[in-house]
Amino acid sequence: MSYRQQRNYENLQFAFFDGVGEYGIPQINPIYDCKVDNWISWNFALSCDEPEYHGVHFFVDDYQFNRVWTNPNSYLSTLRKFQAVCAPDFSPYADFPKTIQLYNHYRKHWLAAYWQLHGITVIPTITWSDEATLEWCFDGEPKNSAVAISTVGVMNKQEYKDWFLCGYREMMSRLSPTKIFWKGTVPPECESDLDIIVKLPSFVQKWRNKAEE
Repeated sequence: MSYRQQRNYENLQFAFFDGVGEYGIPQINPIYDCKVDNWISWNFALSCDEPEYHGVHFFVDDYQFNRVWTNPNSYLSTLRKFQAVCAPDFSPYADFPKTIQLYNHYRKHWLAAYWQLHGITVIPTITWSDEATLEWCFDGEPKNSAVAISTVGVMNKQEYKDWFLCGYREMMSRLSPTKIFWKGTVPPECESDLDIIVKLPSFVQKWRNKAEE
């Protein structure tokens, strides 16, 4: 093994993807048919007793899952046990420098492509913030696939909601998703797509359901 291969070059020592678009974003393969019995967030994945009956999403604070990037091989065996895994939702906040926004988009796609390379069923997570991110936020995303999105934290301010709806319309137009795994509130403007929307349970709902079993 060469000296360069032994060093940490933003995980390029593990896999190098040619990438697409101006910024060389790794391409994610589409998921055409995905049926998941139950969903849990990443912070419950390591303690899940029945991963074969669950899917994992990353709609939690970034610090809780940054380790899947810093130690990508450490979690492959865990993630393989689940029915499906959403691509990690690294945040492209509008007040972040564009370089950091792009870096988070790249990290999401590198991990998703790497997981798919290792036989994990990965659902593309579509993420954007303001209108400027629409120039590149769909780079590497597949068309006619199941996808995952979140409205957590974007429905409490009109400006954020407007940004979300603008990006949502672009997503529907550019990607034509076949199913949308949705975390958070579905706004009235999106209810015409309820036939392809699958709501992911909230933390409170998850434990309420568990108590009623």
